[in-house]
Amino acid sequence: MSAGDGVTPVGRVPAGPTSVPAEPSGAPEPPAPTRPDAERVVLRLARPYLGRLLGAGLLAAATEFAGLALMATATWLLMSAAGRPPLDRLTVAIVAVRALAVGRGVFRYTERLAGHDAVLRMITDVRARVFAALAARREGTDRRTGDALSRLVSDVEAAQDLLLRVLVPGSAAALVGLLAVGGAALISPPAAGVLAVGLLVAGVALPALATRLTRRAADEVAPLRGALAVDAVDLTHGAADLAAFGATDAALAAAEGRAGRLARLERRLAAVGFAVDATGVLVGGLTAAAVVVVALRAGVGGVLVGVLAVGTLAAVEVALALVAAARQRTQLRAGLARVADLLTEPAATEPVGVTGPVGVTGPVGVTEPVGAAGPVTGGHDVRFEDVTIRYRAGAAPALAGFDLDLPAGCRVAVVGPSGAGKSTLAAALTGAVRPAAGRVTVGGVPVSEHPADRLPRIVGGLLAEAYVFHATVRENLLLGRPDAGEADLTDAARAAGLLDWVRDQPEGWDTVVGEQGGQLSGGQRQRLALARALLAAPPVLVLDEPTEGLDPAAADAVLDSALAATPAGHSVLLISHRLSGLAGLDEILVLEGGRVVQRGRHEELVARPGWYREQWLRQEAAERGYLALAP
Repeated sequence: MSAGDGVTPVGRVPAGPTSVPAEPSGAPEPPAPTRPDAERVVLRLARPYLGRLLGAGLLAAATEFAGLALMATATWLLMSAAGRPPLDRLTVAIVAVRALAVGRGVFRYTERLAGHDAVLRMITDVRARVFAALAARREGTDRRTGDALSRLVSDVEAAQDLLLRVLVPGSAAALVGLLAVGGAALISPPAAGVLAVGLLVAGVALPALATRLTRRAADEVAPLRGALAVDAVDLTHGAADLAAFGATDAALAAAEGRAGRLARLERRLAAVGFAVDATGVLVGGLTAAAVVVVALRAGVGGVLVGVLAVGTLAAVEVALALVAAARQRTQLRAGLARVADLLTEPAATEPVGVTGPVGVTGPVGVTEPVGAAGPVTGGHDVRFEDVTIRYRAGAAPALAGFDLDLPAGCRVAVVGPSGAGKSTLAAALTGAVRPAAGRVTVGGVPVSEHPADRLPRIVGGLLAEAYVFHATVRENLLLGRPDAGEADLTDAARAAGLLDWVRDQPEGWDTVVGEQGGQLSGGQRQRLALARALLAAPPVLVLDEPTEGLDPAAADAVLDSALAATPAGHSVLLISHRLSGLAGLDEILVLEGGRVVQRGRHEELVARPGWYREQWLRQEAAERGYLALAP
């Protein structure tokens, strides 16, 4: 299938940096507005792990309180020991210092263990739901590969940081601050009041200031990172085209511009963070000095004044964790909003379709839902009823008033010039796009109403640009049918013309094909993808250019064997630019400009003037010349 058939879904920016050399990847999207409930959406997924998170929070508070108590006790011990009192007066303090020092380390380790255990469990769920939402976006999306990867990795990590770097340390600091004020009040209520004021400045005013100063810059960071990920994909995969059109310098300049902007934002955030941290240290010193003055005026003894001073410094340092939490929360806003947008989509409510072959660790490495072990049996009638699809308002329709009946067991080919709507037809049948008018049904049920995890088992096959995983031949084939045996693999590979090549390899079925099938030729990749489609054997088999990249003789042989291997009662929708090999099909449709201009069997269309006859004669003449020149 030619590139002209790849009609872009609604709102999607066509890929390829060469259309606008100055901006190969598109300008970065504007900062995502923070949803008021973005944190709530993410935290809702933490409910099953609430007990673990609460335990982690209490352990974090115990860690900080142990540190505070250690400083205060050690201060009392040192100042008291200077007066050379009897040793029995210091024994309890000595034991307490040792216990607090050891306990602080134990509490910290246990808190990290409990917190990361809970968060990693939750993140597994979040990442699965985000993946499901990205995979289920069939239309109306302008997200590209790099941006999707950024969402799946960096943005999901924002949910992790929200818990580990914001909520847990923030709640622990607040609790320890209250305990510190209470402890100071037992020694000197006026000093406790001063400490409370200092803690409010360090734990409330400074975090609010840090949030205000960093919010705007932080909101731009996540979109810029997504844009840079897109740039990386464009510059890597489009390097040859950029060089061919002389657009490499412009593409690099645009990417470097975004990278420079990101570096400036991060430097600004770092500078603001340094200034706020320095202010926090100053607040700690001033608060300690004020506590000492007030305590002395209140007649507090010298040893306890020292304890109050050191305890104040430690308490303010703990409270300053709220500044770091607030700054971190500000930086996470854009990422959390992007994740929440995906998690609140209907398709993201359950991670259905986060699938991979059962027991197969090569292609995907995750588990297929129960029930995907074998092909769906039985026929499913397909019907297009007055289907119209447009990708932009006011644009010419990609399909206009299209009708087709594809009963179970029927085999239909769709041909036509590039841009005629052939890919749109396949996309509508597989649910990738939805009609603006009319409907597409499979088994009497609209395609949009089939469960997302079941539709690919009913309608599937070899689609445009089928992906070949960095795995073995066996694992690639088992993707759609994990329970297939050796005989099934052999039959599918034979039908696709791949079996001889597999048997020639030293590793046979366990031959690793490389990333995107890089160790295979173009024809071998196509045969592997076709064999995978034939092995899956969906009731409605879509074959989009199954013989692309093969020479005419091999193409005819592979098409004949593939059609022969399709089980009786299964429907076939064949999209092809080659007209050879279509004589045995039940019907052939010629699309042009999104409309059916001719339909009938091969012998009927060849006998009538029109596009089909002209192309048939041209292809026959061209292939006769090719065969005449072939050795």
